[in-house]
Formats: sequence, structure tokens, C-alpha cells
Amino acid sequence: MLGLAKRIGARFLLTSTSEVYGDPLEHPQKETYWGNVNPIGERSCYDEGKRTAETLAMDYHRGAGVEVRIARIFNTYGPRMCLDDGRVVSNFVAQAIRKQPLTVYGDGKQTRSFQYVSDLVDGLYALMESEHVGPFNLGNPGEFTMLELAEVVKETIDSSATIEFRPNTADDPHMRKPDISKAKELLNWEPKVSLREGLPLMVSDFQNRILNEDEGKGV
Repeated sequence: MLGLAKRIGARFLLTSTSEVYGDPLEHPQKETYWGNVNPIGERSCYDEGKRTAETLAMDYHRGAGVEVRIARIFNTYGPRMCLDDGRVVSNFVAQAIRKQPLTVYGDGKQTRSFQYVSDLVDGLYALMESEHVGPFNLGNPGEFTMLELAEVVKETIDSSATIEFRPNTADDPHMRKPDISKAKELLNWEPKVSLREGLPLMVSDFQNRILNEDEGKGV
């Protein structure tokens, strides 16, 4: 794709990830932070794949003059996500709707930041329309532990939902929170939709699809 962008003079958008920071020793994470990543762990193919993609994009930018734009996307949620994609927000929402326990890995004290999809789209658009290469953190600085997220999901869907603790996954980052001051200053962007505003929009979409799925099974 970078070769194609070079040949036709296109502007190239790389949707990178907050996972380039690994299990960060800096909090919140700024774009200048190089990260703390295990190169041979279970999550490494994703973490290092995105880091390598950033490297290639910058090589093409410096060496061949390709106009690249790099966005480091933090956890994003919204309607039309896959019901069973394994992401924590879709997991919790689907489980609560199906009257299943919410599965929390480890002690549930690890933190994440959740941005609504429309905020991300606005950020990507602002980045592509700008003259700045990046990288830019695109995320919502509101920080929640997994247990806090589970409580918000319970409040929104079913207050009687239970929580089931399971052993933590390997190399699971303890903290994740973007410093978005660079995007605020250079892109004039910041997220507008809070978790408590965005989650019900996702929930109504999930409820419709899970209901249709159950009807298809004759439930």
C-alpha cells in the first residue's frame, strides 16, 4: 500500500494503535513515549506488527516523500461492532444482554480509555485534512478500571448482572490512557461523547441484533 501511495501520489493513513506502548511505564501515554513491549510474547505479533508498520510508513515518508498520517487509536466502541470480537466493551454488553456473567480477567483493576466511534471518525478526518504527519493519539482520556466499566454496563443494561473473575491473559497492559494534548493543539480535536452517553447507543444496536439472532435460533 505504501508502494501504491508512492506511485500515485496518494496521502496514506496508517491506523496504528495504543498497543505500540505495550505495558506502559509512563502514564498517561504521550506520542513521544517509545513504549514497553515484549517482542516475543503472546500479544507481540499485534504490538510489534503495528510498530513495524509505523517504521515503514516513516521510512517511505522520509525516503520517498510519501505523505503519511499516523493515528494511534485507543479503545473504541459503538454500534455495528462484531458481537463476539473479544473486545471488552462488546464482551460485557453482549454478556449482559444474554443474561450471562460479565467475565473480568485478573483483578479487574487494569484501566482502559474508551472513545465513541464518531469521535474517532472526526479525529481521523481532521488528521487527513491536516498537514501533520503524526503520530497522534486518538482516544478518550476518561479512564476506567474493568470493574468500573462492568458497573456502567450493569447500570445501562441489567443491574442484576453478575461478574465472573478469570485468570488474566499474558502481557495484559495494566494502564492505558492517552495524552491527547498534541491532537488538541494541532488538529483542534478532542472527543465529545462520554462513555455514559455513547454506551446506550451501542447497547440498543446490540439488543436488536442479539434479539434477531435468538429469534433465528427459535429461542
